[in-house]
Amino acid sequence: MKNHLLRWSITAGVTLAVIAPLAGSAAATVVTPPTARDGRLTQVGPIAEHGFPSWYRDSTGARLEACTTLDDPLCATLPDEVPNPDLPVSYPANFPGEFFYQLADATLTLADGSKAVIGLNVEGAWANDAVVEGDQMVFGRVRIRFPAAAGKRFKITHPYGIDDLTADDKGVRMTEDVGTTPGVFGQVLSGRVGPFLKWDPSVAPAAPAGYLGDPGVEHRVVGSPYGTNFVRIEELDPQSGAVLSQVGFTDTFSVQGRYATNAGVDVDQATYTTGSDGNGVVEVYATSEPGQAIEIAANPALGIRGTRLRGSGNGHYYGRFPLTGPLPAAPSVQVLNASDRPVATKTRKLVDVVQVTKAEYDADAQTLTVAATSSDRDATPGVLSVTGYGPITGQPFTGVVAPPAAITVTSSGGGTATAPLIGSGAVFGPVAPVAGPTADRISVVKQLVKLDGTGSTGEIDTYRWTQTAGPAVPLTGGTTASASFTPEQPGDYAFQLVVTGPGGVSAPVEVPVTVVAAALPVAEAGTDQTVVRGKAVTLDGSASTGVESYAWKQVSGPAVTLAGATSAKPTFTYPAQALPASPGPNAGFVYTNDPVVLELTATNPNGVTTDRVTVRPVAESFPGGITVRYRTGNNEWRISGTSSLIAGQRITAVLGDTLTGRVIGTGPVDATGAFSIRVTGPVPGTVRTVSLVTSTGGVALAQAVTVTN
Repeated sequence: MKNHLLRWSITAGVTLAVIAPLAGSAAATVVTPPTARDGRLTQVGPIAEHGFPSWYRDSTGARLEACTTLDDPLCATLPDEVPNPDLPVSYPANFPGEFFYQLADATLTLADGSKAVIGLNVEGAWANDAVVEGDQMVFGRVRIRFPAAAGKRFKITHPYGIDDLTADDKGVRMTEDVGTTPGVFGQVLSGRVGPFLKWDPSVAPAAPAGYLGDPGVEHRVVGSPYGTNFVRIEELDPQSGAVLSQVGFTDTFSVQGRYATNAGVDVDQATYTTGSDGNGVVEVYATSEPGQAIEIAANPALGIRGTRLRGSGNGHYYGRFPLTGPLPAAPSVQVLNASDRPVATKTRKLVDVVQVTKAEYDADAQTLTVAATSSDRDATPGVLSVTGYGPITGQPFTGVVAPPAAITVTSSGGGTATAPLIGSGAVFGPVAPVAGPTADRISVVKQLVKLDGTGSTGEIDTYRWTQTAGPAVPLTGGTTASASFTPEQPGDYAFQLVVTGPGGVSAPVEVPVTVVAAALPVAEAGTDQTVVRGKAVTLDGSASTGVESYAWKQVSGPAVTLAGATSAKPTFTYPAQALPASPGPNAGFVYTNDPVVLELTATNPNGVTTDRVTVRPVAESFPGGITVRYRTGNNEWRISGTSSLIAGQRITAVLGDTLTGRVIGTGPVDATGAFSIRVTGPVPGTVRTVSLVTSTGGVALAQAVTVTN
């Protein structure tokens, strides 16, 4: 097997999700191919003993089984994927951490001599990279890797589509995984991988019988749903997207996959029915491929002999078997597919059949009445219970204020059934609304006072405001949710709100307003703040008094955009520190850590006052120290350290004592504050210092460089 088929781990720095599009690339876009898609993966097979699907089917009808063994060179897992490669694969003790239904990849030599690798796989793995029952997942993967200068843009056409990718400081690194939710094996069907790629039968040699091809031999393939059975890499103009040149092409692939010979079996349900004499029947419902020999295994404890199930011709199988004598504790049956080699088996717990015969809710009495039956009818029948309410006793459940839409009945015999409720009783109508008036409790003569009734609740048709105390004033909007007045003299005023709706009239609620003599407003812009760059900032002028209108403006510092500049509490995002542009040099780069200063103007009819607030960026230091190494042998930089901030910022390293030199590279700061930049080039020449700056404002100038071979 070619060495480029070695494991591409799902834990190697790629975040997985149900759909994780284009993870690990600075800029990437999936392009819709001009040809309509024709084909995909279509079906998941039965679950095998190891907890993964026995096979996947594509739209051509091809079924592939999992390559989990070590002894088949055309469909093998890697030896380092099992705990002990000297022993046969077994579940769970010696099972691979990763395997494939389809493994297809292409390796290209690009125009600059570098290598590009494209992987197109249907892969089985474990959610946490360990063999743990319940963590099984199968996903379709499209992965593209090749070195390229940051900022270069490429169009990659491959059998499963087209990707528009822009390289970052690590080159082109794109991974798309679809289907990484454990146990949800059908998610992979919605991905881009499929139908399966196989050797082109018109090109000699022919594929080995029973396989997509020989993974050790590169060969032309068929199977692309777009007819693009090749990989073509084209460089694009970064701005216009126009094709500049083709930099790589191949129409040969290394493919691995074995056609499924076994069909497996799923047991959809296994139930029992007993009578008072203890005898009864067992019923089994199973699914598999059509034309299989599906059987129930002999079970002396139940009195069942090995017997064939009846098939419908469409993959459904049914069997009805005698049950003699008392039912044993924890009964189960084993169903097998005798057509498979080795024989596939499934064990299923036997449960009784529960039927809900009544599920009614009386809204007036607030009672829930449930009746149900069980197929367990022996001398000591099982207990039937309603989930969330308790055992069924023949009496209704009382005090049920708001029932669920459906109830579930469970049996001590393991059976369960769910039924929707049927309700009865008087219909509901709106209740009387509740008035909820508010107002500025202290105001100023000749300043507009607003009365707000929007906090009232319930179905409301009309509002009515009435003055109940203080010098008489004309009300504006006295029959709306928000009224107002302008007082001409000081005093203690009061206003009453009554709201009316289809449910009746609310109780009157009064709100007082104290009006004082005219005075200038007092602007209070709030206390000074210190924040992390890139974070949201909320200003607070609510301590201002006598204010009819607010107006905020920026006085100095890096430009910000205020949201709600005429409110008491506007917001803005503190700008991140700009980083030197790659590749540099950056003669015009200016570093500044000046604070943002803002001014609040408070206005009322008597005049205006102002106040200022200063928002400073949090100072960033490097308590862990900074280490800078350059290796002349491979032209590699290794720069690391620890920041006092762990806000997910980025850090850029620049040659020289200032930040105006050539950029070495940029990297993230992780959740512990640690950062690491490991890149190739540029050559430092005689320069032996490096300066660093972060997007949150940290700066470290003239860091010494250790040069080694």
